[in-house]
Amino acid sequence: MSNPVFICDLPSGLSAGATVHLAGDEGRHAAVVRRIKLGEVVDLCNGEGVRATGAVCEVKKESIFILVETVEIEELPELQVVVVQALAKGDRAELAVEMLTEVGVDVVVPWRAHHSVVKWDNAEKALERWRRTVREATKQSRRAWIPFVEGLQSSESICDLIAAADLAVVLHESAPKSFAEISVPQTGQIVIVVGPEGGISQDELLMFASAGAKIVQMGPSVMRTSTAGAVATAVISAGTSRWN
Repeated sequence: MSNPVFICDLPSGLSAGATVHLAGDEGRHAAVVRRIKLGEVVDLCNGEGVRATGAVCEVKKESIFILVETVEIEELPELQVVVVQALAKGDRAELAVEMLTEVGVDVVVPWRAHHSVVKWDNAEKALERWRRTVREATKQSRRAWIPFVEGLQSSESICDLIAAADLAVVLHESAPKSFAEISVPQTGQIVIVVGPEGGISQDELLMFASAGAKIVQMGPSVMRTSTAGAVATAVISAGTSRWN
C-alpha cells in the first residue's frame, strides 16, 4: 500500500535526518481523523513537486512529527495536459475535476459555455470549492503536484488557450473524426475542451476550429461532461511519455 500524503509547506534545503512538524489542519487530520500511529511512514508534499518521506517519530493531540528519510523532487511531465471543463449541474463539475486530478491533469480551466446551465454568482467561492476538491484529490491520488485551477473563462478566452497549444481538441459526440486518429505530440501542451450537458454551440465549435482546435469524438458511446475529460487525459497519458 502506498504511503498517505499530506500537503504542507516544506523548508527549503530539507534533507534526510531532519524532523518536520505537521501541524494545522493537515496535522489535525493526520492525528485525529486518520489516527496516524507512531512509526507509520507518510509522504509530505508541498504541492510543487517536492516529496519528503519518513516515519512518524512523535504523535501529539493535533499534530505529528516526521523523521525525514528521503527527499525527492518530481519533475513535471514534458507533455502538459490542460483541460477546459465547462460548468455543470449539481456535483458533476466537482466530480470532473476530482477525476481529472486523479488521472494526472496539470491545469483545469473552468469554462462558462454558451449552453452552461450553471452560472457562478460568486465566482471566488465556486473557484475555492474546485480548488479544495483538487487539493483533496491530489492527496488521495498520492501526487506531488497540485493541478492549477485557472479563473473562470469565457468561450472567447478559450480561443487564446487553443491558439497557444501544441495540440487542442474539442470533444464532440457528432464529430466525424475519432480521437484515436489524432497524432499526439510527446512534449509541449495539449488542451482538451469538454462541453456542458447542453453541448457545445455551433458558434463555439466554429470559433474553436478557427483558433486551431480539432473537433473529435471519443468513441461510439456518449460520455457525460464529468467523465469525458478524464477519459481523454488517460488515453493521451497511456500513449505518451506521461505514463510510459
